Amino acid sequence: MAISTAMTRPVLLVARVMQWVSSVIVLGLVSYFINKGPSPHGGHLIYEEVIAALSVAFFLPAFVSPFMPHILSKGVLAIDIIFSYLWLTSFIFMAENYDNSYCEFVAPPFFPCSKKRAAQAFTFLAFFFTFLGMFLEVSSLWAYRRENATGTHHEKHGHGATPETSA
Repeated sequence: MAISTAMTRPVLLVARVMQWVSSVIVLGLVSYFINKGPSPHGGHLIYEEVIAALSVAFFLPAFVSPFMPHILSKGVLAIDIIFSYLWLTSFIFMAENYDNSYCEFVAPPFFPCSKKRAAQAFTFLAFFFTFLGMFLEVSSLWAYRRENATGTHHEKHGHGATPETSA
């Protein structure tokens, strides 16, 4: 069964929505930590805030890429590659900070661990859907190019018969 754009478009669009929503949730949680937490804020919080804010803006063209793969796929793919590493780093920072027994005392201190772990979970989801989007974008572009290749259309003329030519 060959991959077609009709198959990849809806899956890619769902992955893009999940990618963007996860980024927005991380942005909201980390902004809350920075706003309500005591100063100075940890360097990891600022990093996570910047990555989430940039992602919300840079992931917007990805919503259109399933419908215009010939125009946007290369740029969106580059964004996916870069941001997959940035989100992975953010997830590692959160895992280092919040996956221990004294989670409440790590920046931002005195916030419940449940909120910190929720931010960590959505950071992982943002990474996962960015990574998944990268592969789906390649599949979609490959399917689009295969379907729209010039000079590869073959006509069937029956059971091995050659087409008749008129003189």
